[in-house]
Amino acid sequence: MSYQPIESYGIIGDLHTVALVGLDASIDFLCFPRFDSPSVFAALLDDEKGGRFQIKPHLCHSTTRQLYLPDTNVLLSRFLSDGGVAEIVDLMPVDETGLAHAVVRRVKTVRGEIRFRVLCDPRFDYGRTEREVEQGRGETLFRSRGSDGTALRLQTPVPLEIANGAAVGEFTLRAGEYADFVLRDATPGGEAVADLAHFCARTFDETARFWRRWVRRSQYRGRWSEGTVNRSALALKLLTSRPHGSIVAAATFGLPEGVGGERNWDYRYTWIRDSSFTLYALLRLGYTDEARAFMNWIEERCGDLNPDGSLQIMYGIDGRRVLTEEKLPHL
Repeated sequence: MSYQPIESYGIIGDLHTVALVGLDASIDFLCFPRFDSPSVFAALLDDEKGGRFQIKPHLCHSTTRQLYLPDTNVLLSRFLSDGGVAEIVDLMPVDETGLAHAVVRRVKTVRGEIRFRVLCDPRFDYGRTEREVEQGRGETLFRSRGSDGTALRLQTPVPLEIANGAAVGEFTLRAGEYADFVLRDATPGGEAVADLAHFCARTFDETARFWRRWVRRSQYRGRWSEGTVNRSALALKLLTSRPHGSIVAAATFGLPEGVGGERNWDYRYTWIRDSSFTLYALLRLGYTDEARAFMNWIEERCGDLNPDGSLQIMYGIDGRRVLTEEKLPHL
């Protein structure tokens, strides 16, 4: 097993949940459809059992760069080598675009002729639940056999096969050509996309526009680079829950200081102290909507205080008080 350091991951999200994308363009962490839902990809925690969604170019001695499109949470992974240049754009559309609960990936060859390999291998309920896989024209359906009823639909024009419960395939793109992949909620209401290329192009434009509009609300005029401050604000914004107004302490669970180590807590909850620091930073930048939403959430918690009149140190993102610890010894 080999694991990338946490700083090798970019983050994308839709204000309901987030996904972590490695330097190798592998989505190694995604809890779906909420921050605190069971994971569907968790190779970050277990390379063999966690599951991942990887798109990998076949390039010898390539160098990888990750960057965000300016003032957005749209992530670009670029692979450079003497044999060619490949790019993979990753994003999650937000509610405002009408296209939430999806991961959108666009693969492109910038120079040369490049062969890619794709592997979509969701493992439901933290890798504990068996899955059913069904292939149709241009799509693959993954369904959990567990009681949670999680279902995902992968749409792409790339021909895929099923191997050990995962969708796999290889494809070649010449310079200027691209291939789209959309992984969406396939529970009732999550219908297939009719025109995939149009959907991805529209989603890209509207998602980038959403984030740039949000960044423009910043009132920061300080000494530090606006790009640095805006990037930090965008990361903090990704950890806010749009439906509830609460703020999660971090995107992940089960990450110790060292692989196999202890103190691997679950931070996908609203810790009052951590949220206060995040809120203070956003408020100083002028993001009053986030402050108002969080204070409304806190006010609701004040209606159900501890017997001594205090708040709990942490709550579920929906405000629930009972947070049962669970161990995952199979990972």
